[in-house]
Amino acid sequence: MAMTEAEKKYKKWIVTLSIVIPVAVAALFGVNLRKLGYDVEPLSFLPPIYAAINGITAILLVAAVSAVKKGKVKLHETLIKLCMACSIAFLVMYVAYHMTSDSTPFGGEGAIRYVYYFILITHILLSIIIIPFVLITFVRGIAGAYERHKKLARITYPMWLYVAVTGVVVYLMISPYYAH
Repeated sequence: MAMTEAEKKYKKWIVTLSIVIPVAVAALFGVNLRKLGYDVEPLSFLPPIYAAINGITAILLVAAVSAVKKGKVKLHETLIKLCMACSIAFLVMYVAYHMTSDSTPFGGEGAIRYVYYFILITHILLSIIIIPFVLITFVRGIAGAYERHKKLARITYPMWLYVAVTGVVVYLMISPYYAH
C-alpha cells in the first residue's frame, strides 16, 4: 500500500527528529552547567517526577490500546497524544537534571548489578529505536492509513510500553544511591 500524502508530508520530520533527538540528548547529557562555572541549582527533585511521568505514560498506553479495542478511536487518539506529551516532558526534565546534577553511579553489587545494567541498556537502546516507530505509527493513524497503523502499532506498543515501565524500574533501582 502506498504512502498517504500526510505520510509523505511528515516523512522528513520523522527522519529529522529520529536523528536529532538522540544526538541532542547525547550531546546535552555530557554538558554539566555547574562544572562549566554556571551558578545553577542542581535539579535533584526531578528524577522521581520524570519516573512518575514514565509510569503515567505506561498507564496511558495501556488505556489507549484498551480504548481502541473498544472502538473508542477519539479517546485512543487523545490518550496517545498525552503519551507523546508525557514523553516530551520526560525528555526535557531528564536532560535538565543531567545538565545541572552529577551522574549517580549504581551502588548495587553482585547479580543485581547485571540486572540493573541489562535493564538500563535495553531501556536506552529502545528509547532511541522507538522514536521513529512512534512517529510513523502516529502519522499513519492521523492520516487514516488504519491497517498500516495497526500493523506497525503491534510492534510500537510493546516497545514503548517497555521503555516507559523500565524507566520507572531504573529509577527505583538507582534511587537509593542518589545524594541527599
